[in-house]
Amino acid sequence: MGRPRKLPDPERDPAQYPRLHVQTFLDVYATERGASPRTIDAYRRDVIDCARFLRAQGVECIEDVRPAHLREYLYSLKDADPERGIAPRENSTVRRRLSALRSWFRTLVAEGLVTVDPTERLDAPQRWRSLPDVLTVDEVTRLLSAPSLDERLAFRDRAMLELAYGAGLRVSEWIGLQQKDVLLEDGLVRVFGKGSKERLVPIGRSAIGAVAVYLRELRPVLERGQGKGLLFLNGQGRPLTRMGAWKILQKYVALAGIEKHVSPHTLRHSFATHLLEGGADLRAVQEMLGHADIATTQIYTHVDREYLRSVHKQYHPRG
Repeated sequence: MGRPRKLPDPERDPAQYPRLHVQTFLDVYATERGASPRTIDAYRRDVIDCARFLRAQGVECIEDVRPAHLREYLYSLKDADPERGIAPRENSTVRRRLSALRSWFRTLVAEGLVTVDPTERLDAPQRWRSLPDVLTVDEVTRLLSAPSLDERLAFRDRAMLELAYGAGLRVSEWIGLQQKDVLLEDGLVRVFGKGSKERLVPIGRSAIGAVAVYLRELRPVLERGQGKGLLFLNGQGRPLTRMGAWKILQKYVALAGIEKHVSPHTLRHSFATHLLEGGADLRAVQEMLGHADIATTQIYTHVDREYLRSVHKQYHPRG
């Protein structure tokens, strides 16, 4: 027997969206623009996909479409969905969809079917900043618990991971920390960031405890006169390198069973995101990260908005 014939999806028929004028757009665009059948077919798929999204949001009439609806639609494209022909975070796909939406509304404006073009102020994806990868709180907990006392350098590794996440440090900052820069009694770490700009960052009890144990139990053993006063040393008593720090992190990512791509900067991204999710002030996070411009810190508010969206969708009765 042959494969069963797949029935057409009624929702993919442009005639199903009369008040959104999908069929009108396609007819006018094909006639007046002389577009190729391939272009028309691509625009048909893209506009119908948006029309289905709008209908799911309760928008049935073209006059009710707002920029916010289309912005939400474009943001929704960052999630993989083979049925919709979307790869995760594939900006080329989003740019094509945005082009189709602009053609749709410009055509309808020209035809007098709508008075305002809601696509005028939509940003193209090349202007979007990529959201940084972050670990969940559970993943961070697993990572920080991964160093086993059976490991010779477990005290160093635990202290390093706790401090990197607990203070949101760049990898160059954590391997460049001097012993004197860790003010355990004050619960602070003195960091020299880009341009040797100094900042003080609070650290919590877990980081304070881990660093204290490392300083008492292991660092004196590692020090052989070549440590240069730096906090973290390798197994030969020399300053830890970027590559050394990266290898240590990868070792514990694997032991913790974390399947995401994790770099030293992932811990910094996670630090900022978890603070904002907990209600921290953006200016305070900017200060702790050592960002000269708050616009750099604001990328994390996008992560926070995604988190708030998911909470709203999950818990609001009309989410």
